[in-house]
Parts: sequence; structure tokens; C-alpha cells
Amino acid sequence: MRAKSICAKPRQAALTLLTSLLLGVSCWAAAADMSDDAISERIKPVGGVYLADTASTAKPSGPRTGEQVYNGACIACHGSGALGAPKFRDAAQWAPRLKQGIDTLQKHAIAGLNQMPARGTCTDCSDDEIKAAIEYMTSEL
Repeated sequence: MRAKSICAKPRQAALTLLTSLLLGVSCWAAAADMSDDAISERIKPVGGVYLADTASTAKPSGPRTGEQVYNGACIACHGSGALGAPKFRDAAQWAPRLKQGIDTLQKHAIAGLNQMPARGTCTDCSDDEIKAAIEYMTSEL
């Protein structure tokens, strides 16, 4: 029986040599600089988020109307009756509260009562704006 030569299949030998060479080059290339600075450079964010000043340039022209306050803050609970809030212009739900008087309603709205937070989440509303919102919600009852 004849012994097989190493170069019996030159094509396979060439492929093996090429694969070994490519593997060696890739391992050499992967042995990159592992210093802290080099790592930081490789993993730094591609982009950044910059927030512009969102302060309004328009000056308020005066106190907001009851409708504006309602649509900006009150509607969240009084629009759906969430947490037991009396619904917008629902006479049956507002009747017991209206019996207490507008001043008591305003006091409760400003200080908060039960589930209603102070100022009904409208932290920048003035007392007069709160009163206007109550009057808007209870008008036409």
C-alpha cells in the first residue's frame, strides 16, 4: 500500500493555509488597544441629546378663564369622574357640593379634599382661576 502524500490534495492544502492565515490576521487585529482611553473611545455614544430651553417667550395676558383651567387640569378627573370626582356639569353629582356654597367648594379645591389633590394638579393656578374653573364646571346646572 502506498503512503499518501501531504500534498495529495493541493486545493485542500491551499484552503487550509488561507484559512489559517485569515484566522491569524483576525486574531492579530482583534488584539486592539485595551487602554481605558481606547475603550472609552470605542464605546462612546454615536450621538447626543441636547434639550433646548423650553421656556415660553409669550407672556400670559392675564388670568386664565375657567374653561382654560378646566381643559388644562380639571378635565383629567372631572371629565370622567375618576376617583369619585363629580363629572362636568352633572347636576346630580354637583348638587350636594353646591349646597355648601361656592366659597367652600373653592376652599376644598385649593386645599384638596379626599382624593382631590390641592389645586387639582393645577399648581400654577391662582385662587381666582380655581374659582373660575369651579364656576365653569357648575354653570348651566
